[in-house]
Amino acid sequence: MQTFNQWSCALALALCVSGNAMAETDNILHPGQTVSASFAQAQQPIWTVQLKTGDLVQGRLQGDVSLRLLDAQGQPVRLLIDGRDQPREFIFIADRDGAYGLRAEALATRPQATYALSLKPVISASAQKRTAAPLQSPTLRALQQQLAQGASTETFWKDRQQQGAPMVEAVEGKPGLSLVTFLWRGARNNVRVFGAPSGNHDELQRLGDSDVWFRSYLLPASARLSYQMAPDVPASDDRRMILASTQRDPLNPNRFADGSGDPFLSRSRLELPAAPAQPWVAERPGIARGTLERKVLSSKLLGNERDVYLYRPAQWQAGAKGQGLLVLFDAHAYTRQVPTPTILDNLIAEGLIPPTAALIIANPSDLSRQQELPPNPQFARFMAEELMPWARQQGLAASAARTVVAGSSYGGLASAYMGLKHPELFGNVLSMSGSYWWGHEGEEPGWLTREYVKSPKQPLRFYLQSGLFEGPKILDTNRHLRDVLLAKGYAVEQVEYPAGHDYLQWRGSLPCGLISLIGKAAQAPEACQLR
Repeated sequence: MQTFNQWSCALALALCVSGNAMAETDNILHPGQTVSASFAQAQQPIWTVQLKTGDLVQGRLQGDVSLRLLDAQGQPVRLLIDGRDQPREFIFIADRDGAYGLRAEALATRPQATYALSLKPVISASAQKRTAAPLQSPTLRALQQQLAQGASTETFWKDRQQQGAPMVEAVEGKPGLSLVTFLWRGARNNVRVFGAPSGNHDELQRLGDSDVWFRSYLLPASARLSYQMAPDVPASDDRRMILASTQRDPLNPNRFADGSGDPFLSRSRLELPAAPAQPWVAERPGIARGTLERKVLSSKLLGNERDVYLYRPAQWQAGAKGQGLLVLFDAHAYTRQVPTPTILDNLIAEGLIPPTAALIIANPSDLSRQQELPPNPQFARFMAEELMPWARQQGLAASAARTVVAGSSYGGLASAYMGLKHPELFGNVLSMSGSYWWGHEGEEPGWLTREYVKSPKQPLRFYLQSGLFEGPKILDTNRHLRDVLLAKGYAVEQVEYPAGHDYLQWRGSLPCGLISLIGKAAQAPEACQLR
């Protein structure tokens, strides 16, 4: 191993051989040291530092001068500080082993300037690796200690098989919060939570070199979400690759959207103990049930055809006063994941809403959904000139004040657009996680909100729901629309739940929205009271 003096001599010799004047004036700069000089001096020093590949170097230059990084031959590598700009901190990473030079350069406007140069301790490449965050879970901390003493994970996994997952633990001193830990056993390379509480598809961490993969979240004790796990996601920048391995959580017996029975198509369900009840989603014995009929509607305006599901409550009387009508987008979900006919049966049986029929509108294709549901004047014409007259011919109609147009995501956006364009048909907007970030290509987001700002107030009522786990793209734009509507004088009920962009939540929001808009809002049960 070279001594410091040997290294200094070797460096000086190398610089001398290069024929560069840097060798005659070099000075060793040690991390933590501050050096100074003046351009009034006859000869300017070049400060040298020995680095290894990947070293992270940080420093500060005080004075109205520039600072350039040089290689071992004294050739310029980059300008670290331009003395004409304000910043005086610099940072760079060594791309090779060896000597580097730091050369101060005078400004034409400050030819006699003085300066002081200092380096922080160099951080090696190995030291730059993130230190694992302390384990939040008491159970995992205990397991970590057991593994350090030579134990296996068998007992841990047996407990998980019995108790299920995700693992939910109390948080000391915070009764309104729970620590929720998602788990996976034995992945080779990585694991992701598809539909995590962060709103992203987060990566799990590995506990040492064990077969335990985990990720913990501090959540409100009333949280509700559905999710999938994705082990060994292919290495790719395309996030859709996560779908190659998404599946139900094998440790969670609670399922959602499980109609196919295929673990790769269905989801797992997490509902913490304080999550509001969803009392209207299950069929009840002894109540009158409505009928559901599927019909095909062709559109000359759109040049396509689609399924429309007609729900008629028991004892529906076409043309009777006081009845309601629900016009709902995305039939693929609102006849399956969200059991709309059952929800309506139960709400009507409890007297929470009047007898209410429904038009549940399917999308001809996934592409047509992207083209039709974001504000589309031609689709609005279809709704007003073709769908609603056709529905009246089927015996399904109600006054605008008793008609609710509803949907989630793009469907929520479409509902608010339909209310603005045709308040004579749709007097109530029920929007679940509406995509109010949407804007025309090349324009700033939030187009529909700006349209409401510009338009005169219409005879509309609103129920806006969004999830605290959806991130600012949904959450902030829903709040912005709320503020605009309130400023315009609209009647708005806006609610936020600890949930994501998720049909599991929307099957609870749909009935609460109907009660708020056309039902007995004053008698809304506790399930609709969370704010």
